[in-house]
Amino acid sequence: MDLLNTLVDKGLRRELPTREEALAVLATSDDELLDVVAAAGKVRRQWFGRRVKLNYLVNLKSGLCPEDCSYCSQRLGSKAEILKYTWLKPDDASKAAAAGVAGGAKRVCLVASGRGPTDKDVDRVSETISAIKEQNEGVEVCACLGLLSDGQAGRLRAAGADAYNHNLNTSEATYGDICTTHDFSDRVSTVQQAQAAGMSACSGLIAGMGESDGDLVDVVYALRELDPDSVPVNFLIPFEGTPLAKEWNLTPQRALRILAMVRFVCPDIEVRLAGGREVHLRSMQPLALHLVNSIFLGDYLTSEGQAGQDDLAMIEDAGFEVEGTDTTTLPEHRRPGCDGAAAEAEAPAATVPAPSDETRRDLVSVRRRGAGTDLPPNA
Repeated sequence: MDLLNTLVDKGLRRELPTREEALAVLATSDDELLDVVAAAGKVRRQWFGRRVKLNYLVNLKSGLCPEDCSYCSQRLGSKAEILKYTWLKPDDASKAAAAGVAGGAKRVCLVASGRGPTDKDVDRVSETISAIKEQNEGVEVCACLGLLSDGQAGRLRAAGADAYNHNLNTSEATYGDICTTHDFSDRVSTVQQAQAAGMSACSGLIAGMGESDGDLVDVVYALRELDPDSVPVNFLIPFEGTPLAKEWNLTPQRALRILAMVRFVCPDIEVRLAGGREVHLRSMQPLALHLVNSIFLGDYLTSEGQAGQDDLAMIEDAGFEVEGTDTTTLPEHRRPGCDGAAAEAEAPAATVPAPSDETRRDLVSVRRRGAGTDLPPNA
């Protein structure tokens, strides 16, 4: 396909595709899917070889969030029967993190529900970061605590946080449809604060919330402009008890096309396969490794993931290798940052894909182990 040859050439040169080209990737047929994966795989291998970075989530505080994000099982008014607990003590959080590191994780992501941290919360997380780094040499720590207030990013960086995560989630035009308690610009501002403080920015999206192809392209282009070092791609986990419980819009083929589009738009950025991969990619997960260079190991915040050993076996069986702590994830030219400047071309709006007639609610498993429980974690 001329389209794919063009996209590979652009990806190898770190050149931004046109908006029309990005939309065309999402519009490819199932018959073309392996060609799309192979093309995006060339770009992935150019910048990241066959390495896969493992990341491990520790949910420091679960549930009871005052924000109303429709996709979230921890949201205000959620009836999802998830684990609910207040802040883990630093030692308990460090023990949970150690399980992920022992399983091969290079980065530990410390997450807490809520609009944003208080100054006391920042102190608490700073102690947790210190405890983790003292016990796990070479591990990266990423904090994900919500919207940041003035000075908090700098304090987290001084405490040893290597990165900060705050996802854009969806396009600016449709953000108000999924959340009313804060807006798109608040999220952008928090990512920029993290960057200004010297932390590596991590910001991504959630696919499968009923958005159009145009919305998906818009949020990925917004991310490219923001220039984070890593872009997590989440696929909606439709929790019972949340407003989006009936949104089963994804097939494994569509999920792969979305990942390919993200790779073409963000060729040399760490693209992370995040929440919902087991639910929506299912047996097609190994193909996704040809598109992404980073995954979460084991469980997520409030849902259980694939067994950690199965993750490791999948990586090995697919011919990839786990990235060690002695390897720098990003290509050398990106380590000090790049300009991210590019132009867009307009294209007609795409339609929302029809939801599947069949839902697989059996695939959504609420987390009942690990942080906040007496049971061992999945790592």
